[in-house]
Amino acid sequence: MTELRYEDRTDFDDADRGLIGALDPCVVTDAEGRVVWDNDSFAFLGAECPDTANPSLWRQSQLCAKHGLYEVTDGIYQVRGLDLSNMTLVEGDTGVIVIDPLISAETAAAGLRLYREHRGDRPVTGVVYTHSHVDHFGGVRGVVDGDVPILAPQGFLEAAVAENVYAGTAMLRRGMYHAGSPLPRDPRGLIGTGLGQTSSIGSISLLAPTVDITHTGQQEVVDGVRIVFQVTPGTEAPAEMNFFFPDRAALCMAENATHNLHNVLTLRGAVVRDARVWSRYLNEAITLFGDRADVAFASHHWPAWGRDRIVAFLSQQRDLYAYLHDQTLRLMNQGLTGPEVAETIELPPALESAWHARGYYGSVSHNVKAVYQRYLGWFDGNPAHLWEHPPAESARRYVDCMGGVAEVVAKARAYAGDGDLRFAAELLNHAVFAEPTNAEAKALLADVYERLGFGSESGTWRNFYLVGATELRRGIVMEGSSVSAAGMITALTVEQLFDSIAIRLNGPRAWSSSLTIDWRFTDLGAAYRTTLSNGALIHWPAEPAAGADLRLTLTKAQLIGILAGQGIEGVATEGDPKVLQVLVELLDDPDPAFAIVTP
Repeated sequence: MTELRYEDRTDFDDADRGLIGALDPCVVTDAEGRVVWDNDSFAFLGAECPDTANPSLWRQSQLCAKHGLYEVTDGIYQVRGLDLSNMTLVEGDTGVIVIDPLISAETAAAGLRLYREHRGDRPVTGVVYTHSHVDHFGGVRGVVDGDVPILAPQGFLEAAVAENVYAGTAMLRRGMYHAGSPLPRDPRGLIGTGLGQTSSIGSISLLAPTVDITHTGQQEVVDGVRIVFQVTPGTEAPAEMNFFFPDRAALCMAENATHNLHNVLTLRGAVVRDARVWSRYLNEAITLFGDRADVAFASHHWPAWGRDRIVAFLSQQRDLYAYLHDQTLRLMNQGLTGPEVAETIELPPALESAWHARGYYGSVSHNVKAVYQRYLGWFDGNPAHLWEHPPAESARRYVDCMGGVAEVVAKARAYAGDGDLRFAAELLNHAVFAEPTNAEAKALLADVYERLGFGSESGTWRNFYLVGATELRRGIVMEGSSVSAAGMITALTVEQLFDSIAIRLNGPRAWSSSLTIDWRFTDLGAAYRTTLSNGALIHWPAEPAAGADLRLTLTKAQLIGILAGQGIEGVATEGDPKVLQVLVELLDDPDPAFAIVTP
């Protein structure tokens, strides 16, 4: 087992470097006084690591909990510790460019105020989204209302909507486990996610990009600041980019190189990332910028200074993703399945001992399973796994074979007593899914999850285990987990709005219905037809034509109002307006409060 060098304080020195000032208290509230961010609640991390936490994760959380305004280099500043991510501010000729305005408008606004307190009341003259995850754009309306250039990688809007709108409800629910939002902030609960402390819970917004970054080598000048871009699609996000400030010798690595092993597939759910191209883009970044960068900073964690250190850091990050990819493929081609690969792979000693390669957010175990999934999917080739019963049905049969729930609980208690928590959890999960009202099984499974969480080096593993334990003991708790994403909808295209309707359509209830609606948008100069056919809502650009049951002439804002339940007042109609109501009544309202650790 690798001995970690806790006496090495380099990361702490780097995380403290350049501190200018901090919020006191470090608490952000919304217009109604609701707390949306409280970094002071992690003050307990100043103590020695207790036996309820992995010492390595405790160390990482101590680093991530540092907060304030920091100088990165001349004219470049970062606000850290005001959300899950960092907000970077680059001073231009007349104002300041904001890179990645956090998750919530409230935290982004607080970060901008902190910057202005120390650097003057400079206007925001541009925004850069490094990639399509919500912690890098959601707070944009906290810093601007529009009317400035907004730069993003090509495909940004499509990727942002696919994750945060199309699959948003399921990801929100799983994200509660991922971020540990229902947990108390104390040594037995939430101590961080490894990537940052947790997510703010304010108002999410989205302004569409005005400038697409389409190719590596593209140069843009924003408020007199030259920026050279490297596009990196398919890495940490489907649409992502690194970029270099040649006049300041500063390299932004977005979220492609941070101080942890990242996720090839997040536990909250996402599109599987390509570890192979991730590694290659890191190598390309070294080739393009390594001999010119004096500082490298990212959308999370703290910077690295000095060319030799930057190249060494990026090289190890490159090797990390390449090794996981290539060794998974090697073992996969020898017949090992994803779980078998995960139990087999060991990192080289130089990577295993590097703090920035530790699995605080991702993990070797679930990352290699993701590589397997990317190439071969969910099926491992064993016919026994081709048509298994769903979890509750399978659990009842397993429990029956083992002599009933009481016998399963007894065996699980013995395994837990022997320290085999993994198999104890597997047995108890069957018991709970077979008999969800069994208090003894639920209580013992909660205890096992808690012990697994306390030992986890990955912040997200810890959070999943501990939130699972909480829900087994108390039921589903949604308080402190909700965010408002209403501010995103205005940035969606009409096609994306129609997509959002289609994925809410209750197919079985719609089987026997058919209807056609023509939509003309006066503000966009565009027209569309939607047709309900065989339980599917189909839409495409089309001028009004014969065969429509209803024709609507409206604006995009009025369509958003219809989706919000505001009706069709002010919308010009031809045909039967009741057709629209038929469609609306076939839509499900998504509910994120679904069960996870019980059937």
